[in-house]
Amino acid sequence: MLLFFQILITMFIAEMGDKTQLLMIAMTSRYKLRDILIGSAASVLVLNAIAVGLGALISQFIPTWLIKIIAACAFFYFAWTTLRKVEEGEEEETVKDSKFPILAVFCTFFIAELGDKTQLTAITFAANEGMGSAILVWLACSIGLFAADLIGMMVGHLIESKMPAGFLDKLAFAIFAFFGFTTMQNGVCLLTAGWIAWAVAGAAAVLFAVVCVCTWRAAHTKSR
Repeated sequence: MLLFFQILITMFIAEMGDKTQLLMIAMTSRYKLRDILIGSAASVLVLNAIAVGLGALISQFIPTWLIKIIAACAFFYFAWTTLRKVEEGEEEETVKDSKFPILAVFCTFFIAELGDKTQLTAITFAANEGMGSAILVWLACSIGLFAADLIGMMVGHLIESKMPAGFLDKLAFAIFAFFGFTTMQNGVCLLTAGWIAWAVAGAAAVLFAVVCVCTWRAAHTKSR
């Protein structure tokens, strides 16, 4: 039992302030709380099952740089759709009632957390404790990770209910865009170090900014 709480507390602390906790705040502006709860809980269970059982194998077949670049593109996409929601206010309800929201939350959370430090922590615990404690490690890691991200979701819900309309959407845009840039830079750094990685990440950020400006202009032209 002591091992269970040791792993749970370690995972909880490791996740506090991590990007997926901030993404939970951002996703509150896009999806209903019920969908976020189910999607993120399912993703946490699957991720930690992978970490405990197959983490080492996955790292051999899927390059970390590829995972991070895919995640960066996903973050940029979510930032863009959030901006479009802000500029086209009439589509607000269709975003929250979009098709397969639970699957969307699951995929977003899965990509963001895959290869992150909390999954590496789970792999380490599983390696240290052996297969005999695999279920205990899986449950402790899952509960600790989900508890930390639940705080992020509650903060997002509080912001949405207390702040002016549109504030959470703007915050979500900033969070998604920030993680898009940093994750892209981290991914490229695994391929090539130095100024080239920053140049590629900068080029991606500039391209994203151009798309955002075009979206903003199109929305304002349409509203005239």
